[in-house]
Amino acid sequence: MDLFSLKGRTALVTGGSRGIGHAMAIALAEAGADIVLVQRDTNNPATKEQIEKLGRRASIYTADLASQESVSRLVSTVIQDGHDLDILLNCAGIQRRHPSHVFPDDDWDEVGFFSPLPLAVPVNLTTVFTLCRDVGAYMLTRTPNASGQRGSIINIASLVSFQGGLTVPAYAAAKGGVAQLTKALSNEWASRGINVNAIAPGYVATDMNTALIQDQERAASILERIPAGRWGTPEDFKGSVVYLASRASAYVSGEVHTVDGGWMGR
Repeated sequence: MDLFSLKGRTALVTGGSRGIGHAMAIALAEAGADIVLVQRDTNNPATKEQIEKLGRRASIYTADLASQESVSRLVSTVIQDGHDLDILLNCAGIQRRHPSHVFPDDDWDEVGFFSPLPLAVPVNLTTVFTLCRDVGAYMLTRTPNASGQRGSIINIASLVSFQGGLTVPAYAAAKGGVAQLTKALSNEWASRGINVNAIAPGYVATDMNTALIQDQERAASILERIPAGRWGTPEDFKGSVVYLASRASAYVSGEVHTVDGGWMGR
């Protein structure tokens, strides 16, 4: 089980206050990692408290991941405070649903690639790149471990990294970008001891999919196509994130790992 141990390691986690991100943050802590949680505010300390009950250290750094200024100073602040980051989990994301022919510019900008507001950045792609760049730059300064690894970066992609989806053109475009960003960074950094991978969730019963779940006809059609016969739960992602963060995946990089109950194989 040493292959999967994260003892002595520290993970920076965005989106860890609920849903898939919460489950994965807890999984990293259960495997031995200390966790630096990035949250909009400190009003929800539940993840931090649960990690501390496991005997691991946890801290909350507040940041607006849609603000260029806030994102640009985040990593340097965390490092200056003495956190030796060797795991990055980019799980924060937002979703907007509209028929494509009436998709609002503002929602495209917020979810996708551009922002009309000064010093504002879209969360689903630009923020992911900024954090990969800044944490990756720090990891490159670290001394490799016995396996030659300096760190692990795990991005959260989506089934719409591969497929177009319905009524989510901005989200699909951004998550397609996350998949390609993951591969591009892997091409540069795998030989230097940083593994960069992504996890692509299938249909999971979380707040982000409330609209789908409440649409009985659409929800039924989705369920019919999932070979596992059920929607996913946040706990279904705990094993995958520990694997990709650990020495067990030392020769795995540039992959977009689907956790989808068999959807992509259908």
